[in-house]
Amino acid sequence: MPPTLASLVQHSALKLTVRAGADRLDTPVRWAHASELADPVPYMDGGELLLVTATNLDAENADSMRRYVRRLAGAGVAGVGFAVGVNYEDVPQALVEAAEEAGLPLLEVPRRTPFLAISKAVSAAIAADQYRAVTAGFEAQRELTKAALAGDGPADLLARLAAHIDGWAALYDTSGAVLAAAPDWAARRAARLTPDVERLRDRPAPASIVVADSEDRVELQSLGTGRRARGALAVGTGAALGTAERYAVHSAVALLTLTTARSRSLQGAEQRLGAAVLRMLLAGQPDHARAVAGDLYGGLLDAPFRLLIAEAAAPAGPEPLIETMEAAAARSGEALLLVPEGERVVVLAADGGAAVAACAAYAEAQDDRAPREGGAEDSDIVVGLSAPAGPIAVSAAYKQAEQALSVARRRGRALVEHEELAAGSVLPLLADDAVRAFADGMLRALHEHDAKGRGDLVASLRAWLSRHGQWDAAAADLGVHRHTLRYRMRRVEEILGRSLDDPDVRMELWLALKATAATMPAEG
Repeated sequence: MPPTLASLVQHSALKLTVRAGADRLDTPVRWAHASELADPVPYMDGGELLLVTATNLDAENADSMRRYVRRLAGAGVAGVGFAVGVNYEDVPQALVEAAEEAGLPLLEVPRRTPFLAISKAVSAAIAADQYRAVTAGFEAQRELTKAALAGDGPADLLARLAAHIDGWAALYDTSGAVLAAAPDWAARRAARLTPDVERLRDRPAPASIVVADSEDRVELQSLGTGRRARGALAVGTGAALGTAERYAVHSAVALLTLTTARSRSLQGAEQRLGAAVLRMLLAGQPDHARAVAGDLYGGLLDAPFRLLIAEAAAPAGPEPLIETMEAAAARSGEALLLVPEGERVVVLAADGGAAVAACAAYAEAQDDRAPREGGAEDSDIVVGLSAPAGPIAVSAAYKQAEQALSVARRRGRALVEHEELAAGSVLPLLADDAVRAFADGMLRALHEHDAKGRGDLVASLRAWLSRHGQWDAAAADLGVHRHTLRYRMRRVEEILGRSLDDPDVRMELWLALKATAATMPAEG
């Protein structure tokens, strides 16, 4: 505690006597300053014990003393020490009454007590308080460091921090979710601060926010040193932090930041291992993949999982989605295999688990936040999600996710699941510009032939393909002789340079006809 007027009054060597403001002696004293100016306020910072002999004051004038004392009280002066036996044998009654009226403590300083002695007493008390604060801060740093090195997670560190600040502490992940809190009751209080944590997250680290309400005073400190915060620490106290408490908080921030950085390094190693596991799965080697996965990813391969591919258009890349899924997986204790690929990330996550649910919620929020008309190029994240799969089907799941990603990009959706494609028709996929361009190019020569009045090859081809190459049925649909239809089909082969006996050619022509029909204006 810093020195107070009470501690100075109790100092046996100073012999100070209280003449006014006895009920305010608990006021802290930041310094002791002697001044004989009639108006010393411009040179005061507040919190000083002002020492005077009234050389330049009309100390017996009630109005003058009232103005003088009011100025001092308004400037935040802690109190006045009046030396008797110099200019006045006793403290003037006008000064005493003015101090009582303003509520400003007034101390009588005996002639045998020099101002220098009071200044030394204040300075020594301040130095002792600072030493105690530094010592307590170092002790807190040692305890917090020991807790951080124990490797038992942040719970012990937060408990020791809460004890040092006589309050509570909580740790948040990048999504604003509470990872740990101490004491236990503080978890509910900390959860209400998620919007403030999200606000802090948008600022470059390090950053801080003070939140004050009727319950307590909360300081939020970001964790990390990069462009994005890696989490946040909240400390709640009944009053502003003192020097020792601030040492403890700064130590906790540094230790948690280092722990986070170490976790990121371990995560990088895990991602490299995950990349090796994924390569083996894609190569059709599930047994080797399981052996390499070990305890880290082995559990993930023992149950159905989903493969998703996320692609980012925003400068932040897929990092926000990755952090969201990691946080969800950590809270639920799920394994999560992430393999970054530049602006994309490939993820294996438990089917029906928290990570997949968090991904879906993130995509839904993105769609709600920014409805798009022009396509997924306007989105932050585009995700393709496979159907549930096992280790032997990862290659097929990867293709499913890529197909769903392509459709999501084309439709302007943040997320598309493969089940949506499998349950629907392929025809909506033909609306793509590239497909239409292919169709127009493939059928252009036939359309040009028909435009010159040499026959109706396009309609004849459509009828023939729709009847699966049955000549009589197709000719009847067209109202022509089957020999005429045979002649037209030979002309189609000649013009296109392709054989209609080839099933791939027939498929491409049918899709081309469907694609062009989907874009033609309705007749009538």
